[in-house]
Amino acid sequence: MIKYLIPLLLMVSCVKKDSNDFWIFKIKEGKHKSTNKVKTTKKDKVHFEILLTESCKYQTLNIENQLDVNKIFGFSDGGGHKNNSARIGWRYVENELKLMAYTRYNGDFYFETIRVVEPGNYYECRINCLPDKYEFIVHNDTVYMDRYWIFSNRRYFLWPYFGGDEVAPHDITIKVKLLD
Repeated sequence: MIKYLIPLLLMVSCVKKDSNDFWIFKIKEGKHKSTNKVKTTKKDKVHFEILLTESCKYQTLNIENQLDVNKIFGFSDGGGHKNNSARIGWRYVENELKLMAYTRYNGDFYFETIRVVEPGNYYECRINCLPDKYEFIVHNDTVYMDRYWIFSNRRYFLWPYFGGDEVAPHDITIKVKLLD
């Protein structure tokens, strides 16, 4: 009985994939996280494609929170992700969806706009670890940000997450596909 129960529980907790091999992540209204899935990697770069839906447009309750960076995809970089990590995120400001480079550097967070995107379009993305920088690439737009690394190749992927102190105001759907 247990040998059948464990695979069933794993299937229920996994994120679904569509016919094009994209993971479909849904951040439910009133929540921050899209999944608790854990997937480790030893790679120092990630190449992926994303699709943000119309649901990625939102209005926060506190107008100052509109500038928060919501996370799409990335990885921890030694230690925990709250200390050292690199992700591509988004925010919806002035009627524009902006893709953002987002890092945690020795516990502090930093971000920079990469480019404006349109919902429903696919965007190829890369995050590369260089010795003292991260390189964020979305199509032909590139941003470099400082990297604080504690000499560990222990990394895990970081999935879609809404907000800082506010939760998702409605269901939000994001698609992600690993390319390499």
